Amino acid sequence: MKRKIVKIILAFLGILVLFFGGIIIFLSVTEYKPEKIEELTKIEGSKSLKLEDSFSVMTFNIGYAGLGKDQDFFMDGGKMVRPEQKEDVEENLKGIEQVLQRENPDFLLLQELDINSKRSYNINEKESVEAKLKKDGVFAPNFVCEYVPFPLPTIGKVESGVATFSQYSSEKAKRISLPVPFKWPVRMANLKRCLLKTRFPIAGTDKELVIFNAHLEAYDDGEGKKEQTKIMLEVMEEEYEKGNYVIAGGDFNQSLAENLNKYPIKDEKNWIPGVLEPKDFGENFSMQMDHEVPTCRLNDSLLHKNTQTYVVDGFLVSNNIIVEEVKTLDEGFVYSDHNPVRLKFSFKE
Repeated sequence: MKRKIVKIILAFLGILVLFFGGIIIFLSVTEYKPEKIEELTKIEGSKSLKLEDSFSVMTFNIGYAGLGKDQDFFMDGGKMVRPEQKEDVEENLKGIEQVLQRENPDFLLLQELDINSKRSYNINEKESVEAKLKKDGVFAPNFVCEYVPFPLPTIGKVESGVATFSQYSSEKAKRISLPVPFKWPVRMANLKRCLLKTRFPIAGTDKELVIFNAHLEAYDDGEGKKEQTKIMLEVMEEEYEKGNYVIAGGDFNQSLAENLNKYPIKDEKNWIPGVLEPKDFGENFSMQMDHEVPTCRLNDSLLHKNTQTYVVDGFLVSNNIIVEEVKTLDEGFVYSDHNPVRLKFSFKE
């Protein structure tokens, strides 16, 4: 009888080994391995930039339309892997698109935009946004995995990234890979962060507006964010030295030190953003964030009046650009766990 029990246990363990071994092999074979720099399509806009005009750019992490007021997230201490039904994603996406249509910025930077993911019921959110705004967009993937095998139920297939939309014509965009702080095997089913670099010629000059769309590391030990920020500054500096106007917008998953007292951490066990110091940006760039309204909330539970909030979204701007206004739009985290941030700017001639 004991031998039979031992055989059953060994057989069960053998099946587990084969199962998990099979997953590791599958992830190894299908792992997304982008090149350091990849050429992307251009934005086919109908307008051209003029040096004397003013413009608006908006960044919005839409949380793949799966992190609205009625959703939490397991990585933040919640329970959900995805919304309970497809209609929840559709409702969130509809609300997000209404905000985008209302604001109608000249340049729109979105993060966590799914094009074919189980967590958002395989809705192509880029196509939906393009159709609603009637603006061309360029997409750079930063999370591509045929099967994310955790938690239970599993996340499954993910195809997601960042996208930049505009009615202004651009040159070819580029995807610039950022270092991945995670080791094997976690790396195989994790994000491969990047910068989406888009160039917009300025009519009558040899200068360009260069916009970077960024979504930096979230769930690392802090070193990944720092290294990715350093590389972002380096590539921005290269463009500035050419005489171009440079903006990086997005979700930096970091707060300016001055924000920390305004949005204190309520529980040290929860997610804590990295810290940015003005000295980090040198003499040629400044971080533009609106401290009056939080840009992000913690997803440890459904939205409530005491939900932990942060300021982690904004813009890094070169000093040859005049910042006319930076404003977080208080959408109440109804359709996403982030609020959009809008920057109004013009060029120093």
